[in-house]
Amino acid sequence: SSKAAPPSSLYPSPQISPNMFILSLLSDDAADPRVCLICGDRATGLHYGIISCEGCKGFFKRSICNKRVYRCSRDKNCEMSRKQRNRCQYCRLLKCLQMGMNRKAIREDGMPGGRNKSIGPVQITDEEIERIMSGQEFKEEASLPEHTWSNNGDSSDHSSPSNGASEGNQPSPASTLSSNRSLEIGGGYTAAVRDQYINAPMNTPYQLLPHLFSYAAQSGLLAPQPRSLYPQSHPLVMQLVAAEDLAPLATPMLIEDGYKVTQVELFALLCRLADELLFRQISWIKKLPFFCELSIEDYTCLLSSTWQELILLSCLTIYSAQIFGDLADVTAKYTPSDEELQGFSEDSMELMERLIYLFRKFHQLKVSNEEYACMKAINFLNQDIRGLTNVSQLEQLNKRYWYVCQDYTEYKYPHQPKRFPEIMMCLPEIRFMAGKLVNVPLEQLPLLFKAVLHSCKSSFISNRTGSSPCMPTTATSPGN
Repeated sequence: SSKAAPPSSLYPSPQISPNMFILSLLSDDAADPRVCLICGDRATGLHYGIISCEGCKGFFKRSICNKRVYRCSRDKNCEMSRKQRNRCQYCRLLKCLQMGMNRKAIREDGMPGGRNKSIGPVQITDEEIERIMSGQEFKEEASLPEHTWSNNGDSSDHSSPSNGASEGNQPSPASTLSSNRSLEIGGGYTAAVRDQYINAPMNTPYQLLPHLFSYAAQSGLLAPQPRSLYPQSHPLVMQLVAAEDLAPLATPMLIEDGYKVTQVELFALLCRLADELLFRQISWIKKLPFFCELSIEDYTCLLSSTWQELILLSCLTIYSAQIFGDLADVTAKYTPSDEELQGFSEDSMELMERLIYLFRKFHQLKVSNEEYACMKAINFLNQDIRGLTNVSQLEQLNKRYWYVCQDYTEYKYPHQPKRFPEIMMCLPEIRFMAGKLVNVPLEQLPLLFKAVLHSCKSSFISNRTGSSPCMPTTATSPGN
């Protein structure tokens, strides 16, 4: 086997800044023409939750605002194309609903702009579609009293979920209940939080939101009750999962038996893995359901600041089998010299111990693909990063997926009431360690990875054979 030459750097060439490099990659096909999901005409953007043309956007808005009830003279399966779309209004509206156009994103006064541009596509049942097409829903809405939120002063939300972490490395809670108002635990929680962020407009005041951690679960007042998943949570989670590349990493990590891996070869392999993982993150951004809602410049700023965190999170979750399996086998064939061992700094030792602890935490939680996809989106949508132009939109998107993740986790794991806060507590630790990793001297990275992967693989094997897991305070010597 020929030895690989060491790469010159983990980063792009010095003539191109990392921001410009990422911007060029994101912009590769950003100008590609998109087609309307209703009629196939040239799309002009994201309208009422889906990519569509101006014609279908205006048709859908007029139909909902004017409460139109159409009839199909054929079999309710008319062809929808740019030339044929005006021939059957019934089938056109039907396709708008089937493709996920969100009628609740339309402003009630019919003015331009949309009531909330951050609402994504919706998935409704055939029964709901039939009620809309027949006009029954319009009659039901007319008979309901108007629901309003009270506003106790300033409507800004300074204590709302912010990227899953506050400065004290704790998940940022939503604002607690107002002192002069109360909400019914359980039902009120669903109404105030999930309807507000997942389905309804997001510009309403947040004073009535309960604390992030479930009061009922922490106080022991109520036993966890099986419940249904909020209707909009499932499609939002599935869209995030669909954006992920769950295929195994393509970077070769197989070494012949008896072959001794050098420091340079291991470093080169780590660089190739970092390259592949970074390009997967760029591809992921282009597939995000809200890709059209933010500028390329904002995406560039976000990725430049979070790529290390995204890569670390993916290595601990969806690619963990390869990283702690195949890559660990490669690092086992690398024997550090005495000089390398002596140069291993105290900071690297501390980082090693914290990485081992975090691996065991993720291994214990067994984070699902759905939870991982939500964690990744929440961490990525960090409105505290400097240089962003649309901070308010980022905040709304962050909150949407925060509560979607909470809803999904509480539904999927009803007997683990503290699972969601435990998962969110991992995000500030990942952010902290990713920041530390980029400051590790490059010559120490091979030894750091060997030590971490060796210890974690040993822990993984001992857990599978029934041995008791190691305590996070212990760490394997990096020279072993």
